[in-house]
Amino acid sequence: MAQTGTTVYSARFEHALDDKNRLTIPSAWRWTHTESETFLAIPHPDGYIAVLPPARVEKLLAQVSEMKLSDRDAQAVKARIFSNALSFTFDKQGRFGVTADLLKHAGVTKDAVLSGMGDTFNILSPTRWAEMQAATAGENYGDMMRRIGL
Repeated sequence: MAQTGTTVYSARFEHALDDKNRLTIPSAWRWTHTESETFLAIPHPDGYIAVLPPARVEKLLAQVSEMKLSDRDAQAVKARIFSNALSFTFDKQGRFGVTADLLKHAGVTKDAVLSGMGDTFNILSPTRWAEMQAATAGENYGDMMRRIGL
């Protein structure tokens, strides 16, 4: 049974894929989850994998359930998201298998960076992580924070 509490997906972890293309969710991120809870890994348009934990999966499902069947754009986005997504649970060691398509999308060949995002986390190649860090370096970081109201 999961402990009560809220998981805050913070910090950065570097992991390597094992020989079965599995990654390990850091223990700091899985302590409130059970092995039977469903996560969703989605290819993000910016070249990484966005991972939604169970609470965010529920929110996403509620959002898309409100989309009208007659709304072509909404249905196209919905199909794009879910046809390329991976629904998964993790084993006792916190491992889950990542599909070849998701790994290719993110440019992950062996090493991966798992980056906390507060209520979600991302899986990136070390190269993509470095690019994102460079884009938010120095004054850019402060400017971005001000622009989004933080």
